Amino acid sequence: MQQKKDVLIVGLGNPESDYADTRHNLGFACVRELARRLGVSVDRKRWQSLVGRSEPKGVWLVMPQTYMNLSGEAVAKALKDTGLTPEQTWVVYDELDLPMCRMRIRRGGSGAGHNGVRSLIASLGTDAFVRFRVGIGKPSRGGSQAGRRYVLGRFTKAEAQRLPQVINGAADALELALDAGVERAMDRYNRAGALGCEELQ
Repeated sequence: MQQKKDVLIVGLGNPESDYADTRHNLGFACVRELARRLGVSVDRKRWQSLVGRSEPKGVWLVMPQTYMNLSGEAVAKALKDTGLTPEQTWVVYDELDLPMCRMRIRRGGSGAGHNGVRSLIASLGTDAFVRFRVGIGKPSRGGSQAGRRYVLGRFTKAEAQRLPQVINGAADALELALDAGVERAMDRYNRAGALGCEELQ
């Protein structure tokens, strides 16, 4: 039987309770739900992160505690210690360019203005990691200041109603990717309606 390779799954977010329920911490929420399903506590302090490990699945779960724009430093330490490669790294994060209730899984690509992803590319020296991009929609007004306020803001009532389905859907996609491969998860979840809730632009 082929030995399954270990995977490092990273949820992006900001530490501290002030940021706990903000849109920018959606990556943390999705990884916490996966951890709950795997019966893993993500509470060990290591690599400037909170870390959990599932031996049966060969999975490291990592939530950097460095603030978003330094996430790459924490992930680089985790990869150095575990001997895993960027290609074995899956990163879950909030995505302005997708509406709420949409998700897109892809390998590689630019940071597209996401500070956490830009930090990862800079620290790892490659963009070859897998992204689970979970849509949060865009602010009605453009500009980087509006975008910053938006991602650090709380979910609206309409968004909050959809949030459990979004988080569950992302965890479903991660489980499918672990069990059947990333391509299978892409086939199922890179399409409208895959998360089972009505999209919010």
